[in-house]
Amino acid sequence: MWFVKYLAVRLLGLGIIKSLAYQCTPSAFTHVLPANASILYTVPNGPNSTFGNPYNPGYPTNATNLPPFCAVLVNVTSSSTSSFTFGLFLPDQWNDRFLAVGNGGFAGGVNYLDMGAGLQYGFAVISTDTGHNSSSFDISWALNEPEKKIDWGYRAMHGSIVLAKQLVTAYYQCSIRYSYYSGCSTGGRQGLKDIELYPEDFDGVLAGAPAWWTTHLQTWTIKLGTYNLPVNASSHIPVSLFPVISAEVFRQCDGLDGLVDGIIVDPRRCDFYYEALLCTPTSNASACLTSPQIDTLYHIYNDYVDTNQTFVFPHLELGSEAQWPVLLGGPAPNALGTEYVQYFLLNDPSWPYTDFSYATVQLADAQDPGSPNADDFDLAPFHAHGGKLLQYHGLSDALIATGSSVYFYTHVLRTLLPRGVAVADWYRLFLVPGMQHCGGGVNDAPWYFAGGGQAGTLATPGVHGVPGFADARHDALLALMAWVEQGVAPETIVATKFRNDTVAEGVVRQRLLCPYPSTPVYRGGDVDSAASFSCGAVV
Repeated sequence: MWFVKYLAVRLLGLGIIKSLAYQCTPSAFTHVLPANASILYTVPNGPNSTFGNPYNPGYPTNATNLPPFCAVLVNVTSSSTSSFTFGLFLPDQWNDRFLAVGNGGFAGGVNYLDMGAGLQYGFAVISTDTGHNSSSFDISWALNEPEKKIDWGYRAMHGSIVLAKQLVTAYYQCSIRYSYYSGCSTGGRQGLKDIELYPEDFDGVLAGAPAWWTTHLQTWTIKLGTYNLPVNASSHIPVSLFPVISAEVFRQCDGLDGLVDGIIVDPRRCDFYYEALLCTPTSNASACLTSPQIDTLYHIYNDYVDTNQTFVFPHLELGSEAQWPVLLGGPAPNALGTEYVQYFLLNDPSWPYTDFSYATVQLADAQDPGSPNADDFDLAPFHAHGGKLLQYHGLSDALIATGSSVYFYTHVLRTLLPRGVAVADWYRLFLVPGMQHCGGGVNDAPWYFAGGGQAGTLATPGVHGVPGFADARHDALLALMAWVEQGVAPETIVATKFRNDTVAEGVVRQRLLCPYPSTPVYRGGDVDSAASFSCGAVV
């Protein structure tokens, strides 16, 4: 088995610390293991360690620059036909806190890269493999596997959290002071789903771009793809024209906040004039759109509404074009949509996307296979527990429409405000101008604030937090901790853009992020300094 081979490499290649403050051995945990769980390995690691799993297609990148810690891998039987595994990092210098990190897409595998970032704060960190081993875009594992779907939907995350907390307590022989969660995309969904079902699991949750509405998100992915298909249709917009569209979007929308800086602060304020892109007899055909292509563009920028004016899913935002090739640039809709229907919903790999209709959405809603939808907007039990929820979403995200986070947030407001619950006291949403899916930015838009998975996407390996800015103003996880532990709510967050996403090359610019519905407003001064902005309504 892979863990046996991997353990042999670790023991032979790294050299093991002979004396540790804690006993990193299976015997330290076996007395608290339930009958359906087993320790696959324990590995002590010294300073500046590297750790990962070479047999993990979902998370192939090793965590590096790690402090001394104990690595534990645990397998749990969840049904007669399924099991899940979770990794646990236990630092020698523990901060008395627990952190769970999320996954991405439909990937299976332990997310060691995000665990490594959490470990460097001093957290005891866990990640679950969600019950299978696959890449983010591979959903074939779900075929005729209802129990594995449930593990991915919610059971593996909660089961890992509960048992991991017991192992942490047994290892350190003391209680956990605070429990946190950080994840983006599917990771954001996992965090929301968990506090809806198990509101006492966490004291604070950092949820980015949550894929919370699985039955609508995956079917919208198909619908969105069909807008630009088939590739030989007169309405098809080739990938080569995406930059042309983007340039016109920024020409019309960029300056509405008073700055022409390559960042659209609030795309909803832009009354985009599509016909500016229309081809004329004297136009360069490689730099304009035909009337049928304009129709396609209109569909992309507008909500998916179907039978009887039923809202299905929000639209992609103006300014998201740089990421369009993922969902709009192929010869068929992205596998995140089609394979969901084939393997998750219908258990029929031969289903063609051309059979998609609103009935597919209705069937997904009726069955909700695996129960991944995090659509219980009554978060009052989490609030009663004292929990804090910090959510964020990039305004240039072209994988999960930004409006889905706004929809979730406003529906929590609709559910709780009439009952007198002061939602802003414990739940805030930050929209990030120019940020794409979970990280990365267009036109040097600042996007880094130590959100879920962000440290691992920098060009500088082994990073945690925000280098040079280790405080709650710049680091969203530290902001969450300050909110939970000190009662200091995040009024703003500062996002950072490192040159070429490389820490050593320095900071290009920083920008203020504001709690929805406020937006950053330029007040004068250095446009690359967050101090030149404040939160308010752009008029």
